[in-house]
Amino acid sequence: MIVAMHVATGAAAGAVLGSNAEAALAGLALHAAGDAIPHEDFDSLRVETITGLGLLAVLALRRGLFDPAVIGAAFSAAPDLEHVIPHPDHEGPKLFPSHRLEGWHRGGGISAPLQLLVSVVIVAVLVLRKKER
Repeated sequence: MIVAMHVATGAAAGAVLGSNAEAALAGLALHAAGDAIPHEDFDSLRVETITGLGLLAVLALRRGLFDPAVIGAAFSAAPDLEHVIPHPDHEGPKLFPSHRLEGWHRGGGISAPLQLLVSVVIVAVLVLRKKER
């Protein structure tokens, strides 16, 4: 999935679960599940980064940095950091399981623009909806 979709699915799970710990675990699980669905990614790392961080920032500004939706979003997107943060073995095997298992991350399927549209809708609902507490 594109980073924005990881943000959106993690945010939705966090909002439903209402617990930061559960949101964090769900976010990681949803990242792996999202990678298993055949999908396209944007060719531009810049587009991936800006859209993902943009949606995460909007969520954090509206709901608060430690809201379960924000925690779920951050943990769901976090595994993709290993694709962008330079380190000595950057081209070597990845750390997150769905990034290193052969055949887990497949192309085709859901287009990147459609994923972005769905992501924006999910985050908009979470931002515009009154927080329950």
